[in-house]
Amino acid sequence: MGIELIRENIECEQLLGQNSMDTVVKAEYVIPDTHPDIAKILCVDARPFIISKETMKDKVYLEGQVEYNVIYLAKEEEKMGVNSITYIGKFSNYIEMPGTEHKMNCQCECYVEHMDSNIIHERKIGLEGVIKLRADVYKNYNFDIVKDIEDNFDAQMLKNPMEIDKIVGNVESDMTAKCNIKIPASKPEIGNILKCDVKVRKRDARVLENRVSIEASVLITILYRGKDTRDIVSIVEEVPISKDIEFEGINSLMENYTEFKVDSMQMNIKEDDLGENREVEVESVIKTDTKIMHKEEMDMIEDVYSPSVFMNIKKNNYNLNAIHGQTSTESIVKGDIEVEGPKPIEVVMCSGRVCITDKRIVEDKVIVEGVLNSDILYKTKDEDNYICSVSEEIPFSCPVDVPGCKINMNSIAKAFLENIECDIEAGNIVIKALVKIYVKVDYVMPKEFLVEISQVEGKLPEKKASVTIYIVQPGDTLWKIAKKYSTTVEDLVKINDIENMDYIKPGQKLIIPGRASL
Repeated sequence: MGIELIRENIECEQLLGQNSMDTVVKAEYVIPDTHPDIAKILCVDARPFIISKETMKDKVYLEGQVEYNVIYLAKEEEKMGVNSITYIGKFSNYIEMPGTEHKMNCQCECYVEHMDSNIIHERKIGLEGVIKLRADVYKNYNFDIVKDIEDNFDAQMLKNPMEIDKIVGNVESDMTAKCNIKIPASKPEIGNILKCDVKVRKRDARVLENRVSIEASVLITILYRGKDTRDIVSIVEEVPISKDIEFEGINSLMENYTEFKVDSMQMNIKEDDLGENREVEVESVIKTDTKIMHKEEMDMIEDVYSPSVFMNIKKNNYNLNAIHGQTSTESIVKGDIEVEGPKPIEVVMCSGRVCITDKRIVEDKVIVEGVLNSDILYKTKDEDNYICSVSEEIPFSCPVDVPGCKINMNSIAKAFLENIECDIEAGNIVIKALVKIYVKVDYVMPKEFLVEISQVEGKLPEKKASVTIYIVQPGDTLWKIAKKYSTTVEDLVKINDIENMDYIKPGQKLIIPGRASL
């Protein structure tokens, strides 16, 4: 008689390691002939992107590019005027990660840790900075276990319930944010666009019945110089986006984590009804990647035997990743910047980015430390330096409550800038920013799984012809005794009138049935 097994596939992942690497970017760029000579660099907005990644033996190789938007003052006839120029640079580096192998799952991110600029001469600038590269590498497990045995066999199974964090799947999607920004009559007509910034905030993703619902808000900020004037203006437009993605077999009890990425942006200046450049069409593609997970309760076979046949049993050990908890919180970051030189009279544009510099787990909390990098353009009364800039790094620390987490667990933390505001107070620039912080805590759970059962042909368990009196030893259970003597727990309970099958005590005498009892 063959053994018919009921199998189940287990797909899960384990956080293998986390590491980071500083990458120095350094280059010189020539001012195009279409642009005036540079007199003073106001600010450099550097946006790094990972364009390719590859996991290999004990390391992760990353390639990326940096888009530099340089806003500067230039001598135009008798006065100074604001201009901008864009450059593209490249970078690559390895991140050491012991245990990494080819084609492992890897999540990467990068951000500017520091950026300097200098004027080499009026037609050339130098840019030098440090880009922080981060990588989280996951080891995927995909294997079959024996979940049950068909009911045509006298197998005795010891089952215990357990929870397994299973990966249901990934959902990738594109969403498009479109808007037609109209410049009011109170503002100057558009001369040229100096900068267009697209940021995703108010991120939300929910798992519903057979679908994933994604919502977000795209904040579009345009900085332009007015036509026939040296005045610069900032215009902000917020565009809500949402999408429902079908995914069979999921429900609201499942969890998710969704990454949002600004993939591309197109901009087009249009004339209004009066023939003036007062409309800007902006279209941006936002990519999302949603990982869906859930805790599945399963009755796992801990042990198995048969009173009538010998069986070969194979078990494998796996280090599974168990999610302890994930949560998000918000933190207010404030800063007071003392301005040197001409005093500000009006803030034109305030932008920023956040990055996490450190994280650590303490009892019931994850302490997340980071930096808010802010860049502010402002107007002054100085005729030549009528537009000035200031940059500031503002450190912050935020405790995130994760009840039950321990210092030996692992954590992943991400920070997003939701909003930033600037005001002028007593000649200084005061910054207030809202930062959203996401934290996930998990731990490694070693687990042994039953993966194969086969019958040993031509050999049967031996049983004594008469009954046996067995004295219970410390550590004994009815299961261990029944397996040792090729009987069943049910027979032991029945013959010995045991009321609680989970409780026997050392020294207790049990009757073990022989062949005649079967």
